[in-house]
Amino acid sequence: MAVIDLVKWDGTPNIFAWKYPSQSLSTWTQLIVNESQEAYLVRGGVYDGPFTAGRHTLTTENIPGLTALIGIPFGGRTPFTAEVWYVNTVANLDIRWGTPDPIQLQDPKYQLMLPVRAFGQYGVRIVDSKKFLNRLVGTLPSFDAATLAEYFRGIFIMRIKTEIANAIVKNGQSVLEISTQLESLSDLLRQALTPDLATYGINLSQFTINSISVPDGDPAVQTLKSALAKRAEMSIVGFNYQQERSFDVMQSAAGNEGTGGSIMGAGLGAGVGLGLGVPIGQGMGALAGQMQFAGPPAAPAPAPTPAAAAAPSSPHDRVQALKDLADLKAQGILTDTEFATEKQRILNS
Repeated sequence: MAVIDLVKWDGTPNIFAWKYPSQSLSTWTQLIVNESQEAYLVRGGVYDGPFTAGRHTLTTENIPGLTALIGIPFGGRTPFTAEVWYVNTVANLDIRWGTPDPIQLQDPKYQLMLPVRAFGQYGVRIVDSKKFLNRLVGTLPSFDAATLAEYFRGIFIMRIKTEIANAIVKNGQSVLEISTQLESLSDLLRQALTPDLATYGINLSQFTINSISVPDGDPAVQTLKSALAKRAEMSIVGFNYQQERSFDVMQSAAGNEGTGGSIMGAGLGAGVGLGLGVPIGQGMGALAGQMQFAGPPAAPAPAPTPAAAAAPSSPHDRVQALKDLADLKAQGILTDTEFATEKQRILNS
């Protein structure tokens, strides 16, 4: 095999370590090292170097292990066999990471088990080339960003899951609100992961969490989002959960047939007359007392006046009227006072 006269980097930018494909060198071989690179000669497991940026002629001065070969006559060129390793010391800031499967966490605010996923990127730089080659690269022909990400995936995911879970539990913050803590979480994880990479001569220059999310298709997530949307809707129209449930029960009772349905409907009607603030059970108790001690049936009530008839007459109509009223207020058509007055009239109708 011919002796190589010139050795230079021929790797791609995303490669951290690259081995020159030939090992046939001589004491006249020119070794070219670019800026932001370092080179090592490896003979018998011993690393000679580092060779920094510039042109280097391999001699016994920079490779002491060649002294014993000089006495062999080769016309001034002493051939030898050695590996040449280049290490790229430029920072790579675009290594992606992500949780391969969701983290199952109990939301501290809503007490539901929710699946959490996280994604981001990080940047590294080789700061100790010899340690990096010795402890991580080994006998591989090259070592790129994808290989590094694969090597540290297990450590990263373990740390990421732990820190995110701790942050959610410690702060008592909902999973749906944790996105406000991305910057502080990113900094915590960078500090936690730095020692693991430093062991291999790598500096973790940055670590970023781009998103923490929950899968929209998960049943628990759908249940929680539906409940939050309902709460927001009730807040807009201006009544609370108890009133909303009262409307729902009234609508259900109104659809029942027979004596039981009629009595239930009458009881709920009395509840509405009390302003929806009295529990249904209490209203039904009062109704039962009236039925037990009341005298003969009262005469039919007179027909409502046109003004009274204009008020919503069914639970469904009341709910819709309240929503329409809220829309008018949002558009500025009704003042706060007008909205409050009309809302009370509908609830008392």
